[in-house]
Amino acid sequence: MSMVQLLQTNAPATPAKPRPRIRLLPYLLSLPALLVCVAILVPFVTAAVYSLQRYRLNLPYLRGFIGAGNYIDFLSDPAFWNTFRISITYTALTVVLELLLGLGIALLLRRPTRFHNAVSIALLLPLMTAPAIAALMWKLMTNPSFGILSYLVSLFGVTDFKWASDPSSALFTVVLVDVWVYTPFIMILLLAGLRSLPRQPFEAAALDGVPASFVFFRITLPMLAPYIITASLFRLLDSIQQFDIIYAMTQGGPGDRLMVFQVQAYLEFFQYTNVGRSAALLMILWLITNILSNIFIKNWLRLRARAHGHA
Repeated sequence: MSMVQLLQTNAPATPAKPRPRIRLLPYLLSLPALLVCVAILVPFVTAAVYSLQRYRLNLPYLRGFIGAGNYIDFLSDPAFWNTFRISITYTALTVVLELLLGLGIALLLRRPTRFHNAVSIALLLPLMTAPAIAALMWKLMTNPSFGILSYLVSLFGVTDFKWASDPSSALFTVVLVDVWVYTPFIMILLLAGLRSLPRQPFEAAALDGVPASFVFFRITLPMLAPYIITASLFRLLDSIQQFDIIYAMTQGGPGDRLMVFQVQAYLEFFQYTNVGRSAALLMILWLITNILSNIFIKNWLRLRARAHGHA
């Protein structure tokens, strides 16, 4: 055997190139997001299609495409504008009151002591209660005949206070319940924001003898602004879509005093069997929430860019 043949025989075999493997892990990880996207888009597209139709469950033979007919009818319907006004008023009152109360409580509990931590945990108890259950509980407590709150109010000389059953006090009552349930949500977000702020500006202000009002308005609030906008956005999107508290306490009444978007859409579908108008109301509600959320997000991005610019 020649030397060349001997070397070829003893030479190590070249390893075969591995086959390219299909990596399934990224696709498997993206499946939940895809399922959520489908679960959101299917009802949304269905509602959009129904909103362009004359569709009543009790008159199926009259079903047909009417384009923007449902939306045009709303523009000349006083009930729709009453719903719009009540929804915006309810949202503004609840968000502002909860923001003020949540910020005040967070400022009181900003130091991470054992007592403050225990109090913050105790204040979260209303948030752990289902809103519908909380509304029924408040409905019993505000009953004019045997409610504990009605009795307490009578001690101060206010007798026969009707709470949610009176048009003049119905909005006050449901706002009170909403504030009781959701103020802890804003409180815990702002408390986390306060405890994460850098200590150097506050220590420098204390050394220089800066007044507390100046520190709050010129240091604390600007640094806390992104957290305030985030908490307000979450509550705004939830308040403008409020259903369970209002429906559990008043079903949109007395009369149409608390006829917000979700309650009116519910009644249009289940009581009047008008699927087209109900879907159109929900699409209008989606448009309003989309506009408001874009405004809040733009302000949040602007504040973040300003903070990075000063950094």
